[in-house]
Amino acid sequence: MKGTELSATTARITAVDTYDIRFPTSRELDGSDAMNPDPDYSAAYVVLRTSAGGHEGHGFTFTIGRGNDVQVAAIDALREHTVGRSVADLCADPGSLYRDLIGDSQLRWLGPEKGVMHMAIGAVVNAVWDLAAKCAGKPLWQLLADADPAWLVSQVDFRYIADALTPEDALELLVRGRQGAAERAELLLRDGYPAYTTSPGWLGYSDEKLTRLAKQAVADGFTQIKLKVGADLADDIRRCRAAREAVGPDIRMAIDANQRWNVAEAVEWTNALAEFDPYWIEEPTSPDDILGHAAIRRGVSPVKVATGEHVQNRIVFKQLLQADAIDILQLDSARVAGVNENLAILLLAAKFGVPVCPHAGGVGLCELVQHLSMFDYVALSGTTEDRVIEFVDHLHQHFPDPATVTGGRYRTPTTPGFSATMHQASIDTYTYPGGAFWAADLADQEAQA
Repeated sequence: MKGTELSATTARITAVDTYDIRFPTSRELDGSDAMNPDPDYSAAYVVLRTSAGGHEGHGFTFTIGRGNDVQVAAIDALREHTVGRSVADLCADPGSLYRDLIGDSQLRWLGPEKGVMHMAIGAVVNAVWDLAAKCAGKPLWQLLADADPAWLVSQVDFRYIADALTPEDALELLVRGRQGAAERAELLLRDGYPAYTTSPGWLGYSDEKLTRLAKQAVADGFTQIKLKVGADLADDIRRCRAAREAVGPDIRMAIDANQRWNVAEAVEWTNALAEFDPYWIEEPTSPDDILGHAAIRRGVSPVKVATGEHVQNRIVFKQLLQADAIDILQLDSARVAGVNENLAILLLAAKFGVPVCPHAGGVGLCELVQHLSMFDYVALSGTTEDRVIEFVDHLHQHFPDPATVTGGRYRTPTTPGFSATMHQASIDTYTYPGGAFWAADLADQEAQA
C-alpha cells in the first residue's frame, strides 16, 4: 500500500461531520485590511469519522465570518461522495476522491473549479490527507517527502496545465528534488523554516501598536514583516515610515493591498511608497487579472509583485507564471482543492523557478501550509532562499498541534497528520450560533436591547 500502513484494511468512512466555527477577531481588529475591515476569522470545519481504530481526518476552509454557513453547506453536499469509502483505498490514493469530486458534472457546474464548491472540495480532500498521514504515523510534510515520485505525479491533475507542466516534467522535478532530501530533512528538524510576520501590520491598529509590534517582531528574530495598505495614501505613507523607522533598513518590509486597486492606481500607489523600500506588493489588484498583474510588475520594479491567496485554481497560477506576472507565488492551503491541487501549484512554481511564500493569514492556515512549504524544501525545490511562510500570531491555542515559531522560524511538526485537528472544547465554544461563546454573546445583546 503506497505511502500508508493501516492496521485495519476493512475500515471505512462512517460519517462526515461539519461545524460552523467563528472567532470574534473583529473586536480587536485582528486581520483588518483595506478590503476586509472587520473580519471574524472562521473555519468551515469537517471531520471524517472512520472505523479505523480511532483514526479521523480533519480539514477546513477559511472564511471571515458571514457566509461561513454557506461554506459549511457546500461541504455537507459532498457527504454522499465520501461516506462508505474504504479508508485503505483513500489513503493509498487520495487523488481518487479528488478526481471524483472535481469530476462530478453537477457539482462542477457550480464552478467549474472555483468558488465555494471548490473550497469545500479542498476541505474534504485535506481531511483525507490528514487521515492518510495519521494512518502512516507521519506528519504530512514527511509523508509527501518520503513518497515515491511517480506516486506523487499520480496525485496531480494535469488537465489544463499540460501546456506548461507535463507529467514527465513533474517526475523529473521530483526525482531531482529527492537528491539530498534526507540531509535537508535533518536540517529542517533542527533549524525549522523561515517565517515572516503580518501581526504588526493590520490596518485597524494604531501607529503606536504598529511600532511596538514591529520592534517586537525584530526582537523575536523575524527578518521580514508585512503591512496592510490601500485605504488612504497619506495614512500608508505615515504608517510605512513608522514601520521602517521601527525595524531599520535591513529588515524586509512587504506591503499588501488585498486587491484594493485598479492597475494604474496600483502602480502609482506602490511607487509612492517606494521610498520605504517595500520588498513586495501583495494582491495589488483582482487575483483574476493576469495581464493586470503583469503590467503592475513592469510598472513597480524593483518592488516585487506577489499574489495567490485568492487565486482560485492551478490554471490561473499557470497563466500568472506564463505571463511573467508575479515574482512571488503565494499559494493557500484552503483556497484550492486541497493538497492534490497544491502539489500541481508547487510543481508549476518549481518549473518556472518562482519562489513560493504561502499565505497563512487566518485560523489554522499556518498549521496547514507549513507542511506544504516543508515538503517543497525537502523534496522539490531544495531551497529556502527568498522563501518565507507567513505567520500570524492568532488562534493557535485552539489546535493541539499548533504552528510554533521561535527565532523567526517555524518549528518542524512531528505529530502525525496535517496539524488540522482542533480542540473539541474550541469547537464546542465557538460553533456558531449555538456554541457557548456565541450563545452567551447573543444573550448579552438581547439583554442590552
